[in-house]
Amino acid sequence: MKLWSIEGNSQKLDGGSMFGNAPRAMWTKWATPDDLNRIPLATRGLLATPLNGKTVLFETGIGAFFEPKLRERFGVQEDRHVLLDSLRAAGFEHTDIDVVVLSHLHFDHAGGLLAPWEEGRAPELLFPNATFVLSTPHWLRAQRPHPRDRASFIPGLCELLEATGRLEFVEGARAPSLGDAVRFHHSDGHTPGMMLAEILGPRMQDDGLAHGGVVFCADLVPGLPWVHVPITMGYDRYPELIIDEKQGFLADMAAREVRLFLTHDPGTALAQVVRGDDGRFSATRTSATLIARELHAEASS
Repeated sequence: MKLWSIEGNSQKLDGGSMFGNAPRAMWTKWATPDDLNRIPLATRGLLATPLNGKTVLFETGIGAFFEPKLRERFGVQEDRHVLLDSLRAAGFEHTDIDVVVLSHLHFDHAGGLLAPWEEGRAPELLFPNATFVLSTPHWLRAQRPHPRDRASFIPGLCELLEATGRLEFVEGARAPSLGDAVRFHHSDGHTPGMMLAEILGPRMQDDGLAHGGVVFCADLVPGLPWVHVPITMGYDRYPELIIDEKQGFLADMAAREVRLFLTHDPGTALAQVVRGDDGRFSATRTSATLIARELHAEASS
């Protein structure tokens, strides 16, 4: 199995919103804001093939579906669909993807499912040969969002996905299309029903668990600064819950040497999490990109 980091459209969002209750004097050490107080963010996906005999894309980034005014409002930097360009650079087309795994359906994670905006053209779903994998609880949330997060969902996307007949819902740790190659962790702190997909590593230890894999962290750990457990986003629905979830999640990933794949960090795609003697987590062995990286290389590096 080989792995690629697939860059999507970049974005700039308000730094205060991204770092929740962390004071500006602290978060500006991690990210430099522009004159509008916005910080740069990536929206990258992870491509794995062959994974259970399939070509699998974990998330699609924000894409280019916004009309110009909304693109400006949400800080999307490019008007072209960058993820499609990145797939081609890796040797793939969106039609080659067998499975798209969606941690959740917020627009900066699922917008890349849609073709670029064109005036007078109805939204069009890409990935015509893919099964779309997401959790049942989040699907229900996306169909009936709370007023606080309604703007995070793309109107009409659920209907487009449902019309394909290619939806696959996950409630436990496994998805039928991915078999035993992927284990799902579930989180409700950012949004109800978010899934974190772990590509299981090649080493089975005495504890009976797989070691040395890669996990797509979605918005539980969107970038390196959020490895620090108390740091949350203003967009998180339940900040105290996400802190508790991160504590257990990162302890597990550190113990099993599972690498963190970061979707929003502008400079880092992959990192190893370690736990110090004081119990605090930090990141090491960072990689900016993955280009046909073999999974067993991650396990041994």
